[in-house]
Amino acid sequence: MIEQTLTSPSAPPAGSTAGRDPEPALPVTLADVEAAQRTLQGVIALTPVEQSRALGRLTGSVVSLKCENLQRAGSFKVRGAYNRMAQLTEAERSRGVVAASAGNHAQGVAVAAAKLGISARIYMPLGVALPKLAATRGHGAEVILHGHTVDEALAEAKRYADAKGSIFVHPFDDTDVVAGQGTIGLEILEQVPDVDTILMGVGGGGLLAGVAVAVKARARELGRTIRIIGVQAENAAAYPPSLAADALVPLTRVSTIADGIAVGSPGQLPFSIIRELVDDVMTVSEDSLARALIFLMERSKLVVEPAGAVGVAALLDGKLTAGGADPGKTVVVLSGGNIDPMLMLKVIQRGLAAAGRYLVVRMLLDDRPGSLATISRIIAESDANVTGVDHTRVGGSISMGDVAITINMETKGEEHCEEVLGNLRAEGFQPMVIRG
Repeated sequence: MIEQTLTSPSAPPAGSTAGRDPEPALPVTLADVEAAQRTLQGVIALTPVEQSRALGRLTGSVVSLKCENLQRAGSFKVRGAYNRMAQLTEAERSRGVVAASAGNHAQGVAVAAAKLGISARIYMPLGVALPKLAATRGHGAEVILHGHTVDEALAEAKRYADAKGSIFVHPFDDTDVVAGQGTIGLEILEQVPDVDTILMGVGGGGLLAGVAVAVKARARELGRTIRIIGVQAENAAAYPPSLAADALVPLTRVSTIADGIAVGSPGQLPFSIIRELVDDVMTVSEDSLARALIFLMERSKLVVEPAGAVGVAALLDGKLTAGGADPGKTVVVLSGGNIDPMLMLKVIQRGLAAAGRYLVVRMLLDDRPGSLATISRIIAESDANVTGVDHTRVGGSISMGDVAITINMETKGEEHCEEVLGNLRAEGFQPMVIRG
């Protein structure tokens, strides 16, 4: 889980609200995105779009998944990083590039640098997931571990770039980066020409801004309306209050398993685009993220990181169909698949618990022969499967003559959980459900 304290940048001038239809003068244009698409030819993969019948049944429409988790370096980030670095002059390339990231942007910069023959120095926080650290180094970048948060790594990367004259590659607050990310929008329009709604995660806003520029401009040319919706983890959601205030409203703290979008303040450049073009930014809970991750593994056979699954979480929560709304033909961008296996274990357990398929209970009972056997019989007769038992006689809440038992078990849904708990209570036990 990413948890950090963040500092406040200065807010931009107040402007218009999100979702306006007029054609504003924006810092990134459709022509910029089209140029980026030409630059990226032969560099990135054309990731597939896979239809999800299960999500379609839930929403009553056709839902497809844009699988950027299968992109080079495991996320969309290589698009913006390469497009930014490809614009550098020979003199600038000789000075090398510097970046800061907890994972996906780091790998995107490393891949782009290797492809372009540029040296890359990347700052990552001390607690970065080992697979992301190893992958970044494996692509040939020099990795410096600094600070305990991405903000601290970012500040050090900027300091180094200023001191040494290296080129700083920002993860989202850059026109070339935004244009590169926007190429996903052009691909979606080619792969699903009749799309009505495009849904994706948003952290700093580079991906959402780029896709909005490309799709909204093409939609105007075609005389069509295509909705663009961003999704944030509710514990790292700076965009909703910022859009409401029409100014950057930074968070003082973020805490989410979705490290790829754990950003405490919108980027000023993406925000200026998103407030003009994007139709909505909604939020999802940590439990919803965990459920979405498991849904994608089980139903679509796709490994996606929590940040890449936020759009699916919104669909599973019914956010787009609330009040009988029809989202039409929907495409969800699965923006990345770089997940630490240890985090995956925790997320799977949390997701199963949230779906009522994994139950952990703690009980105090008399320390006498037969108590555990009785509990085991009740659980077996309830058709639940015990996967772990912790048995202890010492602890602050345990009296003399008592024993505390914690039991982990596989269950079949919320109703089955209630049945197991009811059967235990009927025999005189007082199970306490352990969450998270």
